Amino acid sequence: MHALSIQHVNYTYQTQYQKVEALRDISADFDAGKVYAIVGKSGSGKTTLLSLMAGLDLPTQGEVLCHDVATSQMQLEMYRREKVAVIYQNFRLFPLLTVAENVMYPMELRGMSPKEALGKAKALIERVGLPATVLDRYPTMLSGGEQQRVAIARALGMETKIMLADEPTGNLDTANGENIFSILQSLAHEDGYCVIIVTHDRTLAQKADDVLELRDGQVVG
Repeated sequence: MHALSIQHVNYTYQTQYQKVEALRDISADFDAGKVYAIVGKSGSGKTTLLSLMAGLDLPTQGEVLCHDVATSQMQLEMYRREKVAVIYQNFRLFPLLTVAENVMYPMELRGMSPKEALGKAKALIERVGLPATVLDRYPTMLSGGEQQRVAIARALGMETKIMLADEPTGNLDTANGENIFSILQSLAHEDGYCVIIVTHDRTLAQKADDVLELRDGQVVG
């Protein structure tokens, strides 16, 4: 059973002037314990594909399967809450919440007590290589690399085993980008996550276990 499977997916949307085929007959399988990179130029369809895997929309045709169950057969809100975690290029941390509160947020949404959530948040912050002293700080007090680590810790707090990352190193320098990739790689290889990264960075993509290249909405490699 694959963690995620894309089966003959097409995605079409209508602009004011024309119909756009963003994805055309995409098929791919993604397994636990591996890091996948989705690459392609701007407009190739890679972010659209990630959004379908994240449950932000449904394909026009075809299916996205999570552990053999089609997202079209699920409530997408439940799918986004329980099946996948997403990390974004711009971190998307809540600026008025502390680091601890950001990481605790998805856990408390699931009904976990504040005391238990705080304990888990401390462990997750340590897991991504940050000191406990950052827990009481606000996101704006952290560097870009630190904020992305917090975003990963928050994603881990969702307790899913599928992690999607949209240009997670795009706003970081080379050293911080490599550190973030190393964390994601260890989550796959050591903790059994299925990690899928959309990236423009070919050097980074070469370190993935498998690469899916898109061009004009189609798989070319």
